[in-house]
Amino acid sequence: MSRFIKAARAWMPKLGLGMAVIAATGMIAFSALPVFAQDGTGPVPKNAEARNYGGGWDCDLGYRVDDTECVAIDLPENAYATGRSFGTGWACRRGYQEKGGSTCEAIPVPENAFLRSSGFGWQCERGYRLDRKACISITLPENAFLTDETSGSGWACARGFRATADACAPIAVPKNGYLTNAVYGAKWICERGFFEIDGRCDPVKLPANAYLDPESKETGWRCDRAYEATDKTCVAIALPANAHLDRSGNRWRCDRSFQLSNGECVLGR
Repeated sequence: MSRFIKAARAWMPKLGLGMAVIAATGMIAFSALPVFAQDGTGPVPKNAEARNYGGGWDCDLGYRVDDTECVAIDLPENAYATGRSFGTGWACRRGYQEKGGSTCEAIPVPENAFLRSSGFGWQCERGYRLDRKACISITLPENAFLTDETSGSGWACARGFRATADACAPIAVPKNGYLTNAVYGAKWICERGFFEIDGRCDPVKLPANAYLDPESKETGWRCDRAYEATDKTCVAIALPANAHLDRSGNRWRCDRSFQLSNGECVLGR
């Protein structure tokens, strides 16, 4: 209020007291008029509803704020109103995709395919595989079965067979070996107590003070703790003074503060 009085006083020399008072009164009255904004304030217009909390109003679904009114959104065919105040205010229905920001075009689904549950894109039916933009029938070789992979051959070989080009060839498992069921890597390995040599499973020659160890790729066995492998045998480790076996149990190292010198552990300098 005070700023209007100050303004009136500034006009007094030019307008006179009476005119200044009238001008100030008019400014006060103008400031009391309701303000219409584009954020849903002021009187509730047509195609709008008052908010349940906080005051103001929101346009009905399918309408958007335009100054003090709610104007209809131009919905293209196969679209629906989103109720969002930003963007186009609409989105395409399931099975349709936006084109150029103004239309909704049907997603082309080829023969032997179906629309994904998301409504975006498609995938081939079981028994068919993707080939560019088409779904072609899968030729299933003997001893094979269909997979759920959407790309590639669409099939895999049954247990005991491996894929070779467009066929499933039997896996040759040697005596004392068995199938691994591994998708990649070795298709078979030797039974416990046997060791692979040139595609065969030969018995492991276990020396004294050793035990079977499939992880040992060279011998198939490992020495007991406190023994070390020497010429396919396990000999006792001669542990010098101030030394201890390492984590493996088949080697030794000097104790802390000692260092190796000529096969002995001596105090470091």
